[in-house]
This record gives sequence, C-alpha cells and structure tokens, in this order.
Amino acid sequence: MSMSLVESLKVLHAVRTPGQVVIPTMGSAREWMTLGTHPLDFIYAPSAMGQAPLVGLGVALAQPERQVIVTNGDGCTLMNLGCLVTITAAAPRNLVLIVCDNSVYEVTGQQLTAAAEPARPGAPAVDYCAIARGCGFREVFAYERLEAWQAEVGRVLSVSGPTFVLLSVAPVPGGAVPKSPAPAPQRAIEFSRALQSAPLTEAFN
Repeated sequence: MSMSLVESLKVLHAVRTPGQVVIPTMGSAREWMTLGTHPLDFIYAPSAMGQAPLVGLGVALAQPERQVIVTNGDGCTLMNLGCLVTITAAAPRNLVLIVCDNSVYEVTGQQLTAAAEPARPGAPAVDYCAIARGCGFREVFAYERLEAWQAEVGRVLSVSGPTFVLLSVAPVPGGAVPKSPAPAPQRAIEFSRALQSAPLTEAFN
C-alpha cells in the first residue's frame, strides 16, 4: 500500500519550522512548490537527478545548528547510491534524507526502476532501508500509510541523525518535470541571504 505524494508532503509542510532548510527534488519539488514557498526552500536544480542529497549534506555541514531536510525520489537515489556512504561518513546529526519511493521514473513516462519488484522476476523489491542501514544511517524509518507518517513525523525530525526516511508513495498521473522557480545563480544568492537571517532550528540549538 502507498500514500499520496502530495498528502505526504503536506504532512512535512505542516510541521516545518522557520529555521529548517528543505531541499526538494524531482516530483517532490514540483509538488512542494504548490504548497507555498519559504526562503529556506532551496530548489536549486530540481530536475538534476541525484544531486539533492549531497547539496543537503553540504548545507548541513556548513550550518550544523540548522536542520536540513532533503526530499529525494527513488530513481534519484538509485542514480547516486554513493551519496548514502558519503553522508554517513560525514555523520551530520542535522540531516534528514526522505526518499519518496513510487517505483517508477515518474517524469520520463513512469518506467519501472530496476529496484521495483515487477522489474525483478523471481526477486523481491530492493530494500532501501536495508541499504541505508548498511551504509551506516543511525536512524531509519519507513512508512506506507499516511496516518502513521503523520503520527510520527515529529519524532522522526527530533532524533539525532543522519536520518533516513522511506515513504511509499503512489506515482502522480501525468507528473511533469519540475521547473526551477528562478535561475540557479539567483536562487543560490537568495538562499545564502536567507540563511544569514533565518532563526536556527530549535531542536539543534
């Protein structure tokens, strides 16, 4: 069973605090932008597969007293599995990596990923949580039901990371490639200015 991508992001959006950085990419970036923007939403290159976790790592290391939340797709995760090892080697306690797993490459036509069970005859779907644990993530969570994610999101964001979260979500029919809200250099400048004035994340003070 899987939940709606939009509804799962609404849960995160509802508890997001002014000091948290949120770095969405691909489908989650497209849907996040419809929920209302914030100066610390860093949607740098939303259709660049695989880049968001390491962008988030860089921000987390530079801003250790500020929580950084990355929303990544399963296809993006497969594109750059090495980022999981790099993140846990650096071990930032303030980084949360959320993988929205819909088992397809949504924006290119909803082709199955090689990790999806239907694409693996005689073998189960790839276990992203097992991979995360093997790479050394301190906290690993998985949710298939919206109610469970809603009930536990506060706890998930309160633990010391690095934290890995897997959300089983349904593909969005007709999901388009996300468009950048502004030229990347301009977004980077605006984001840098916002970091200088925004409050820190209370849980990490």
